Amino acid sequence: MMDNLRMFLAAVLQLNCTSDAESNWRQAEDLVHRAAGYGARLIATPENTNFLGPHDQKVERAESLDGPTCSRFSSLAADLEVFLLLGSFNETSQDPGRCHNTSVLFSPRGERLAVYRKIHLFDVDVSPEVRFQESATVKAGEGTVVVATELGKLGLSICYDLRFPGLYQQLRDEGAEILTVPSAFTLTTGRDHWEPLLRARAIETQCWVLAAAQWGKHDDVGLRESYGHAMIVDPWGHVVAMADDGPGLALAEVDMKGVHRARNAIPVQDHRKI
Repeated sequence: MMDNLRMFLAAVLQLNCTSDAESNWRQAEDLVHRAAGYGARLIATPENTNFLGPHDQKVERAESLDGPTCSRFSSLAADLEVFLLLGSFNETSQDPGRCHNTSVLFSPRGERLAVYRKIHLFDVDVSPEVRFQESATVKAGEGTVVVATELGKLGLSICYDLRFPGLYQQLRDEGAEILTVPSAFTLTTGRDHWEPLLRARAIETQCWVLAAAQWGKHDDVGLRESYGHAMIVDPWGHVVAMADDGPGLALAEVDMKGVHRARNAIPVQDHRKI
């Protein structure tokens, strides 16, 4: 890669999405334009960008990769000439009762560069406020995804994947330098676990971590509330940018040489025994 491409601005969006798809689109479109206006070359939206509402509707309203949601984000990436990660949308699957939770990366020409379907599903019983079975409406994906771009090699993941360090070690083994973690962490779990887990994944893999997030209350089951705090973490584990409360974005300069500095300073990959 050319040296002048080893440093760039990245942005992670923080949205407050609901079952109103048009409102979700306008909110995301406005913030993507704002991020591009600042000079961001890689922009990421959170999990459930197009729909975060009642889960019976999630399956009914699922779309294909050629449907309106992906078409809109493809055109937006091409219009602004940016790498654009659609953090996730509800993609139709071969199971009529379930959809995929799918992340898609678009090139500055609007090309679909990578598709990742969430592997680890959020089936939990944390408290009366946080009981959820994602597998009831979502079909798990089956493979890891690392994609090479002129900015660096991106390893894709989604939300609950964050709790499984083996996945990120696999992404590192496959060459990842940047990890994307678009999420809709609940307020209850996010307060205690969101930042520590993101920093741990950055430190363990010595990668940049880009974590777009949902924030606030949504009109889904139990009127759930998301934690927010979209952030960018460097390969040393420092949080270099974080969004405030409400819809917005976190913006940071990503120096890809930082990956090599961290890996040369502490060559954990060379020291691994298992």
